[in-house]
Amino acid sequence: MKKRKTLADVASAAGVSKMTASRALRGDKDVSQANVDKVKRAAREIGYYGNHLAASLSSKRTDLIGVVVPSLSNIVFPQVMWGVTDALKGTALQPVFGVTDYDPEVEYQTVRNMLSWRPAGLILTGLDQPEDTRLLLRDAGVPVVQIMDSDGDPVDACVGFSHTRAGHDIATALIGAGRRRFGYVGRNLDKDLRAGKRKQGFREALCRHGLEFIDTMDGAQMQQGDIRDPAVVCGRRMTAELLARAPDLDCIYFSNDDLAFGGLCHCLAEGMDVPGRVALAGFNGLGLIEGFPGKIATSRTARREIGEAAARIILDAVETPEAGEARRQIFTPTISLGDLAETEEVVG
Repeated sequence: MKKRKTLADVASAAGVSKMTASRALRGDKDVSQANVDKVKRAAREIGYYGNHLAASLSSKRTDLIGVVVPSLSNIVFPQVMWGVTDALKGTALQPVFGVTDYDPEVEYQTVRNMLSWRPAGLILTGLDQPEDTRLLLRDAGVPVVQIMDSDGDPVDACVGFSHTRAGHDIATALIGAGRRRFGYVGRNLDKDLRAGKRKQGFREALCRHGLEFIDTMDGAQMQQGDIRDPAVVCGRRMTAELLARAPDLDCIYFSNDDLAFGGLCHCLAEGMDVPGRVALAGFNGLGLIEGFPGKIATSRTARREIGEAAARIILDAVETPEAGEARRQIFTPTISLGDLAETEEVVG
């Protein structure tokens, strides 16, 4: 077995001292760019990868940033992760990702394991963690950024938007477009608490106009195996059932665009005019919906920008701990009514 390359090997190959090589690889600002380039080139040429565990024992932290997301089944959270990765390019910090599938116990174990690695910071989704998870976060001793929500109390920093307002605003826009008979399709609302907030905001807007959901499908009526089907499949099946029960609906609000796209597939297969016969509205602003007839209404969220902002908060805290960086950054989703905006007939 070949011996692992050491920092001394890098320094020798680069023609610098061991201390200069160490500082160059850490990204210290007082090392000249010429020496940084030489050291990094030498490390690549000889196959040096360092010992971050030893470094963490001396510095009391690693250069890892833990990022905890609930799902990778749609493009939303990969885009958040893309933003985090972009913000950390050219730095010594490296993101490490964990996926919870909206399970609070999995989230607790993921956070616990990540904190045991002595990360430089932690990014996780939402503000509604159980108390045992929040205790870990409060005692973490590193910057913690909770993302994709602002309806609640962050443990430390927060980058996101109000889901309650997002639901309220798109309901108001749909009512303004003449829709009056609303249905709802969602799933996993017992775990996806942010979707529940959007539904509540939507309902509050309806109530202000003397309206209410005519009928809803929240996944509770489905078989357990069906709930595990892809969102598009569930959206198509649930839309079919909802319209069979309430055929005079003129608008259906979905908990996300994936479900709404499934609803669009059902309507197109049945020859229904979307949005003339029934308007469909989702959440997230996915590119998936752009190329189809009957383009659905949606709320577009700044997913990549939220990831970038969260990573920068941690980066700033690591590089300049005394800096007074923003600890709460709020984004506002933008509403697109899709083809409904071009519909001349107002449904009364």
